[in-house]
Amino acid sequence: MNLLTNCAVVVTLALALQSCAGNDPTRAAPVSRSTTAAGYNLELGIAYLQKGELALAKDKLERAMAQAPHDANVFSAMATLEDRLGNAAAADKNFSTALRLAPKNPEISNNYAIYLCRNGRTAEGVQRFLAVANNALYQTPEAAYTNAAVCLRGAGKLNEAAANFRKALSLQPNHVEAAYQLADLELSQGNAVAARNVIDTFTNNFVNVTPEMLLVGVRAARASADRVAEVRYARRLRLDFPGSEEARSLSPAAPAPGPAPPTTQNPD
Repeated sequence: MNLLTNCAVVVTLALALQSCAGNDPTRAAPVSRSTTAAGYNLELGIAYLQKGELALAKDKLERAMAQAPHDANVFSAMATLEDRLGNAAAADKNFSTALRLAPKNPEISNNYAIYLCRNGRTAEGVQRFLAVANNALYQTPEAAYTNAAVCLRGAGKLNEAAANFRKALSLQPNHVEAAYQLADLELSQGNAVAARNVIDTFTNNFVNVTPEMLLVGVRAARASADRVAEVRYARRLRLDFPGSEEARSLSPAAPAPGPAPPTTQNPD
């Protein structure tokens, strides 16, 4: 998993609809034809963007921009599209407009931070992620710390990355992405025991385990020459996620699921 890749488009339908509701949450704002059309085109533009149909996304987002020229979410979505098209100057311009229109919107700031990190502007991206994490309006600060850590890891700043993964887990111990990423980082540095400690702590306490995490467990157990742990991780990976790419990646010689060996008991 890579949050900076998978979360490139985090402007959601909920945000799109929120932008049409006005700034007063206590009463419904008048709904005009242009506002409804803008929200609809924004929704379609984001959907096309997520599917990779960039020409259609551009058409819908340009329509939304003409219909709602002061909607920050439209500019944020257009910035993400321009980034996908390789137009860095246009992406920067649209993000700048979105942030000017909604300087306190953490989702837009998060989108911009993702863009910065994906384009090698690590210091700026991490600074924005940390600002998002400390924004009282942002309800999942652990995700922002995890994104900051992924950004730092990509830039080779491994100690800082590990610190931010741990910060995410201190806020939300069942944040599976942070746990997986931290275990994988530890293993990549040759710290197999530390990687297994992260995985065992998570798997012993939470149910939202992923195949990626279990495969790291297999690799960490193998690296520490712990055959029993390797069998345990591989068995769970095959039983819980039989169709996953991670389960298929196990070699035929790797331990297969089977009954536990009989326990030897002392005679009475």
